[in-house]
Amino acid sequence: MLARLVLSLALMGSISLLQAAPVPLNGVLKLRPLTPTEIHLYGFTGTNGGQVSAGLTTVAIGEPAYLEALVNLGLDPASITKVTWTLAAKPAGSAATILPSPLGTNVPVYNPADQLQYQVAGRALLRPDVVGTYTVTVTIQTANSGSTNLSLNITGATYLGVQTCAACHSGAFAGVPNIYSSYTNTPHASMFTRAIDGLLSSHYNKSCIVCHTLGYDTNAVAVNGGFDDMATLLGWTFPSVLTNGNWAAMPSQLQNLANIQCENCHGPGSQHIFSDGITGNTNAISVSYAVGDCSQCHDSLPNHTRTAEWDNSVHAITTTDPAGNASCVGCHTAPGFIGRMSGWNYTNTTYQAIDCQTCHNPHSYNAVNNPEELRVTLTNSVTLMDGTVVTNAGLGTLCMECHHARQNAAVYAATTRGSAYFGPHHGPQADMLEGVNGFTYGQVIPSSAHALAVSNTCVACHMQTVASSDPDYLHVGGHTFRVSWDGDATHPAEDLVGACQQCHGAAITSFDFPLQDYDGDGVIEGVQTEVQHLLDKLSMLLPPVGVVKSSLSINSTWTQPQLEAAYNWLFVNNDGSLGIHNTAYAVGLLKASIANLTGDANNDGLPDAWQTNYFGSINNPAAAPNAVNNSAGIPNWMMYALGLNPRSNPIMTGSGVIYFDGNNIVNGATNTIAIYRAAEIVFNTQPGVTYQIQGISDLSDGWQNISTNIPGTGGSISYLVPTRYNAQMFFRVVHSP
Repeated sequence: MLARLVLSLALMGSISLLQAAPVPLNGVLKLRPLTPTEIHLYGFTGTNGGQVSAGLTTVAIGEPAYLEALVNLGLDPASITKVTWTLAAKPAGSAATILPSPLGTNVPVYNPADQLQYQVAGRALLRPDVVGTYTVTVTIQTANSGSTNLSLNITGATYLGVQTCAACHSGAFAGVPNIYSSYTNTPHASMFTRAIDGLLSSHYNKSCIVCHTLGYDTNAVAVNGGFDDMATLLGWTFPSVLTNGNWAAMPSQLQNLANIQCENCHGPGSQHIFSDGITGNTNAISVSYAVGDCSQCHDSLPNHTRTAEWDNSVHAITTTDPAGNASCVGCHTAPGFIGRMSGWNYTNTTYQAIDCQTCHNPHSYNAVNNPEELRVTLTNSVTLMDGTVVTNAGLGTLCMECHHARQNAAVYAATTRGSAYFGPHHGPQADMLEGVNGFTYGQVIPSSAHALAVSNTCVACHMQTVASSDPDYLHVGGHTFRVSWDGDATHPAEDLVGACQQCHGAAITSFDFPLQDYDGDGVIEGVQTEVQHLLDKLSMLLPPVGVVKSSLSINSTWTQPQLEAAYNWLFVNNDGSLGIHNTAYAVGLLKASIANLTGDANNDGLPDAWQTNYFGSINNPAAAPNAVNNSAGIPNWMMYALGLNPRSNPIMTGSGVIYFDGNNIVNGATNTIAIYRAAEIVFNTQPGVTYQIQGISDLSDGWQNISTNIPGTGGSISYLVPTRYNAQMFFRVVHSP
């Protein structure tokens, strides 16, 4: 009995050790944006859900702050036992309380990157009613993952208008950014002015000004000094005719609140001007790198599509892994990239996906050099890691700031030891497009003309305009930056080839169009298929040898030639276009790597050293695999396979062949092995079609079947036919249907 008890306890101990560790809670408290598209999509109306929000921590009086407590996506929702909201502090005289959120379970987590990490534990609503600071806390309790207390400060404030901002931000005060001067050149700064004077569209109307003025919100509780409040006070109404002079006729107090200005993006500024005894209190104004700030206007389908496009981009789900590494944030996070482009110290490791403000500077615009408010101008250049200076990329210059290799291939690949981190990094598209910075083995690798022929480079192809009637709409082009879509249950996959057709013609319907037999298998397939075959061929030469690989597991045991070849494999693979960015360069690098590992630079199956030894050059026509250099008619490829001098003359005996090398007979009368003549017939096939090979020794005779019925596979088929008894043979392939 005692033995059984001890055994039971031991087993129980084993079982407890096998139980999975609790899932970490990873709680986060955020303010969720709510966009015009979402309001329409989820049917929100009235004051409890019909108001747009940018998700800023500076909130106008009477406007909503949509609170969202998030936890680890891997957590079982049933294990969340309690979520408690508390308004821990509020300004004197405030009657605000924490309210239920109007956002239901059908409304997802806002940011695409957050959707991959978090789920909603609880939601609530705060609507500031007086100016000042509100402190919200939430306690999340779970059955297995512990609990957490989270806190967030929200500033309630009123609008002041652009002239108040200009008073400080026009360069008059040391240490205060001079933003206003450059802002006045942006289209935002004059949007309402031009539209109401009839300079933009005849369809402009009152419904448009919600986004084109400051704080426009007609909800009864939203009395905060916004445009609608001032218009009511002054008795101003939207003009019935759009014509020159409408702007000039507006009261100056209303002009001060018109156009898309500072507080539209930074939140109401009354507390920023002075609060808590501080003039210019930076804690009482929002500086946001989040997409919600722009989406409060630019997510309003069907006319404003930027956010909907971006939601389907890879930029929206940029990996969070490098966010904690200061050496990575210059490309992997919004604040890091902005800091790098601005010349600041860019060690801010706060994660924010690559979104609107990352690439666009809303404070800067130049119609000639900076037409899209980009953070680089058309006069900027990009210096790649091998020293190449790119000056002709146009709007694509901005893309190349991040999408280039992080190494100088000539030095790095030849000297760096192998490890799991070996390679050019993940996005060498600029190097590939320009045809530089691969490992060339000292050779001149040819390059395609895309970098010279395509204006604005990356932008021209990846940001094409797609008609709203196209099934690919919002899935490719624009700010999706995608040129291909895999389709769905009702729409087939499609490549965005409009930019290609401008040069290559309307016959191009896919990126994988046939051009040349780059992989040397005797069949001309699509460019991308050919490049993939070369990648596969090279991968088989890398450890573990003989296995086709979709990724490489590099370690310190790899030889330097293997690492040099691996660099080029990663360079082409990580480029992602399978040769479309620069077909000649991608093919050239892969062939050069294969040649270096096999000694076969021209990829013809014969070692270069063997061809050079007997024929002086691999380019000598006599050195070709099928060339014959002896009286017996035996081609080079067979002479090499037998280890013979291709110019030696074998002795023919009967239907077999005896070969000799110098005075040494390779196989003789006592050898039962004989090599006979044969013909290899290779033909392309289609599924559902049956093929038959027919032969004839004299064209005056009838054709005879020499194969069984061969079903088509969609690829090429090779068939070997003996010809040892025939002086000549003719062949044909017939099919049915």
